[in-house]
Amino acid sequence: MYKILLVSGALALSSFATNALADGAVTGAASGAITGAIVGGPVGAAIGGVAGGVAGAVVDPPPREVVTYVEQQPAPTSRVVVEQPIVVGKPLPADVVVTPVPDNPKYAYTVVNDRRVIVEPRTHRVVQVIE
Repeated sequence: MYKILLVSGALALSSFATNALADGAVTGAASGAITGAIVGGPVGAAIGGVAGGVAGAVVDPPPREVVTYVEQQPAPTSRVVVEQPIVVGKPLPADVVVTPVPDNPKYAYTVVNDRRVIVEPRTHRVVQVIE
């Protein structure tokens, strides 16, 4: 019974977060709490909420102007190949050169494995992969 109440509360939080706030961290926390509650009960809900909040905070997409700018830039003449998967929230290798977005220094971009990738310039953390 306690697990059902906990999951119901987490679902309500998820609905509130999605509709009212549309915030990645809150949505991630709610989703993580739901998954954690189903798998591990109350302790799983707490751990899942924290992990989901961290993951949700990472994947907030960049503004449309940044995506449009990156899409319109010419492709580089030399190819950059990275063996590891390119995953939102994970950093690119430090030796990958990124180009800052002029009107928004919060973002930079590069082309890796023939895909345009928007990153956080300081950490090289992937923010969005443009398909």
